[in-house]
Amino acid sequence: MATAMTDTEQPPRDARRRRLLYRANHRGTHETDLLVGGYVARRIDGFSAADIDALEELLELPDTDLADWLTGRLPIPPDADHPMLRAMRDAAGEA
Repeated sequence: MATAMTDTEQPPRDARRRRLLYRANHRGTHETDLLVGGYVARRIDGFSAADIDALEELLELPDTDLADWLTGRLPIPPDADHPMLRAMRDAAGEA
């Protein structure tokens, strides 16, 4: 018997979103897990296919670089600059 979802339940995530959420929360350092994982956890259900593609690319970047860029310790270099990375940095600054 199927039951209706309540307002507090999340819709089921496809395997790709679940995998990306796991990767975002298990980066290697606690700081980056919080910055990247927290951002992704709050937004992944609303990501478009293009956002998912961008996230997959970002998750390939070195953990230490991401931490430095997201905290503002170092500016995001032009070759890594991407709207999603800037949005993560902006969200990290609001926290």
